Amino acid sequence: MNIGYEMYEALGISREVYEYGEIVAKRLTERFAGIDATAEYNQLKVLRGMQEHQVSEACLLGTTGYGYNDLGRDTLEKVYASVFHTEDALVRPQITCGTHALALALMSNLRPGDEILSPVGKPYDTLEEVIGIRPSRGSLAEYGVTYAQVDLLPDGGFDYENIRKAINGRTRLVTIQRSKGYQTRPTLSVARIGELIAFVKGIRPDVICMVDNCYGEFVETREPSDVGADMVVGSLIKNPGGGLAPIGGYIAGRRECVENAAYRLTSPGLGKEVGASLGALKDFYQGFFLAPTVTAGALKGAIFAANLYEGLGYDVVPDGRESRHDIIQAVTFGTPEGVVAFCQGIQAAAPVDSHVTPEPWDMPGYDAQVIMAAGAFVSGSSIELSADGPIKPPYAVYFQGGLTWQHAKFGILRSLQALVDKGLLEAEDVVEASEKSKKSLS
Repeated sequence: MNIGYEMYEALGISREVYEYGEIVAKRLTERFAGIDATAEYNQLKVLRGMQEHQVSEACLLGTTGYGYNDLGRDTLEKVYASVFHTEDALVRPQITCGTHALALALMSNLRPGDEILSPVGKPYDTLEEVIGIRPSRGSLAEYGVTYAQVDLLPDGGFDYENIRKAINGRTRLVTIQRSKGYQTRPTLSVARIGELIAFVKGIRPDVICMVDNCYGEFVETREPSDVGADMVVGSLIKNPGGGLAPIGGYIAGRRECVENAAYRLTSPGLGKEVGASLGALKDFYQGFFLAPTVTAGALKGAIFAANLYEGLGYDVVPDGRESRHDIIQAVTFGTPEGVVAFCQGIQAAAPVDSHVTPEPWDMPGYDAQVIMAAGAFVSGSSIELSADGPIKPPYAVYFQGGLTWQHAKFGILRSLQALVDKGLLEAEDVVEASEKSKKSLS
């Protein structure tokens, strides 16, 4: 059933923007069916993990205090290990965010004199201070851990020759960021990550390969742990939390690596034995169960955004036809005003705080002002409809999330409407893009 324009009009969408969106969405029907097939596979994978480890009502209750013998916490970690096909997993509300999870994995598995190598260019901004690329109190650099970097080739390929040269006797850990961060490089597929890991292990089999898996979980039928990663790391307020997890992060991988992280998170001698789950377990379980479907909706939104903005002449990464390996869509506007208008449109589409107007600000951990739009049920959740970007060249915005495809679709239309309303794009340009899209349908 076509619900028509009425509800969109009531929510501030012009006829021109609505009709353009409908044409773009119609073109994507076949592609969306493929996303649904991946979601179905991943849904069954999660269900199998929960049934295999006999998740029961008692697992949802949680503990307080020390958290000894927390059945739900321990079972959840077995479920994660099962789904990611790893020896062990650490899934805790005490892990505050993705950056914390990555810092924990790094700091627990590195010692003074070791070196980290990033063979995919610079890491996400907040990791720069963790590593010590930008000096910060408590960084790995202060503890005598050094850092080396090999940039991607201009075509986005791996610079294997210089990666080989960079691996030396001190190289202890290779960090591979799957998603693009605040860059306009391609996101890495699981297959490409596997090729890179195989190359590294062919030179030094003992090197730990850690993958920053943020925004990538359940986008494909495989995870980096299926292709040789020793650790995969992520945040529960992104894909695997399914929009329900109120906090938390995970590290899944080789037992030794995970145990090292547990001892760093709590205390030597205590490790995974302590850490009360409080009242979070039901949301952790249910969010993980819903994650494949929620991720699919966000992925559809990203592809819709790419095709919609590409049709208007903007540079987008990935482009409208590329295969997808995370839920993030970059759109380059070339001006601060474009980034701000886009984010304000996303905020206006939110179920929470839609009346708030986001502005750029000096956010901790970043070297430029950042604007963030996220009217979310869980504060800062980026599996929910959200967008952000640094106010610096090339003035690109990064869109992600949407607990449902329908909401993601509306959010993108609202972002486009904001550009039109602010005079950064003419309504005639939208009509022209509609006509071109119609021709591609015929």
